[in-house]
Amino acid sequence: MKNILGREVPDNIKGYGTVKHYGGYQASKGVKTKRSIKMTNILPGEEKLHDNLDMVLDKLPLKDGMVVSFHHHLRNGDFILNMVMGKIAARGYKDITIAASSIFPCHGELVELIEKKVVTSIYAAYISGPVADAISAGKLENPAVMHTHGGRARIMESGDLSIDIAFIAAPTSDDYGNINGVDGKSACGALGYAYTDAETADIVVAITDNLVEYPNQTIDIPQTLIDYVVVVDAIGDPNGIVSGTTQITKNPIGLKIANMTTELIKNSGYFKDGMSFQTGAGGVSLAVAADMKAEMIENNIKGSFASGGITGYIVDMYKEGLFKSLFDVQCFDLEAIKSAKENPGHITMSASMYANADNKGCVVNKLDVVILGATEIDTDFNVNVTTTSDGTIMGGSGGHADTSAGAKLAIIVTQLANSRISAIKDRVTALTTPGETVDVIVTERGIAINPKRTELIERLKKTKLPIMTIEELKNIGEAMTGKPRDVEFTDEIVAVIEYRDGTVLDVVRKAK
Repeated sequence: MKNILGREVPDNIKGYGTVKHYGGYQASKGVKTKRSIKMTNILPGEEKLHDNLDMVLDKLPLKDGMVVSFHHHLRNGDFILNMVMGKIAARGYKDITIAASSIFPCHGELVELIEKKVVTSIYAAYISGPVADAISAGKLENPAVMHTHGGRARIMESGDLSIDIAFIAAPTSDDYGNINGVDGKSACGALGYAYTDAETADIVVAITDNLVEYPNQTIDIPQTLIDYVVVVDAIGDPNGIVSGTTQITKNPIGLKIANMTTELIKNSGYFKDGMSFQTGAGGVSLAVAADMKAEMIENNIKGSFASGGITGYIVDMYKEGLFKSLFDVQCFDLEAIKSAKENPGHITMSASMYANADNKGCVVNKLDVVILGATEIDTDFNVNVTTTSDGTIMGGSGGHADTSAGAKLAIIVTQLANSRISAIKDRVTALTTPGETVDVIVTERGIAINPKRTELIERLKKTKLPIMTIEELKNIGEAMTGKPRDVEFTDEIVAVIEYRDGTVLDVVRKAK
């Protein structure tokens, strides 16, 4: 059957279960219930600290079919997921569900575990590299569940997914489990995704390579949430946090898009004292941040806060007084990590505080402007950042759908034609973010505004910006690249794309 977005989503999916169909981005308003938390108390004289991971695993209630979780703040430098899963596999356990906030190329060792049915289910907000390729090829026993960053916090807090054991990479910990992410050789900054794991999992294991005397002087996750502390040689490579993404584009086309985006924001009605702002870590998004910095200085604009995954470019804006505060759920580079440690206005937050739609108000609800990217956009303004045009998984929502829903002005920046493929299509290959939450598309050839934003269209008509309809923009793209050939897919569903409220937006099918 087709859902209200025109996507073919069955009522029941093998390996996933009964589908709750998407009903609109504000359809989930109502009373929400948090699950009760199971925990084992620690008595006086009992020790949490262990010398090696095997000693802890000997004590844990490991079993076939268990759910284990990991966070991704070390990004492509993480060692913990492979380390733990290698030991679980060596003990002979099968049918494991991994709930990882994100999976990167460094986690390629999981592919063998997927093929051997050690790992049969994966939940994540973002998946790239060999694991993404394996899922796209249909190697995972059950469809991967791809949710948003806020959606991940929601499924854990609600009990839609119960975590048996959370393994937390802890850059610094004392022997009782007071953790921070800003100190130590593997410092990664904010631990926003790990906090939800620590708060909701039945058992929580902190794995650190920097044990300090009790009490740890800076605490991001407190001892009250930790069952075991393990010391290892290294939890990861902090240089993998950067992953080659956090550099301003030097591409003239990208810079043109950034300049047009900045001009749009200046004339949008949101460019004023007290504005709040978020941008990603992509090259064009960072170029927008650089342009915004110059414009805010020139126009003496002082913003309220910048949020999301924080980069050094946003830190510079904070240091220059352009934003009073930073709300940080993850650090994208080493400058952001340093700032999270040193600057009092650099506020770290949990993923739930950041973007969970089912709490009493998350930070994305207070956003004025967010800058986001896209793999594809369709004429209904729906956005794909989950797959390539051929249907291969290469990313995921992360905070894309969360921020687009919360912000007053959600702007998608993308090159119109790339690799002989137009970004604007009649229908996106996979739907990550519903078009009703997207306000503007900015490309190097023109700008399309969602027809629902009539006041924005009237305001921007008075500028020299190249405003046009999304259909006109699609026609320009196709004139440059030709109309793309439709990719053929089998009936096999390899991933389910959930919206932030747990309803299903779309599915990813295996390509023929």
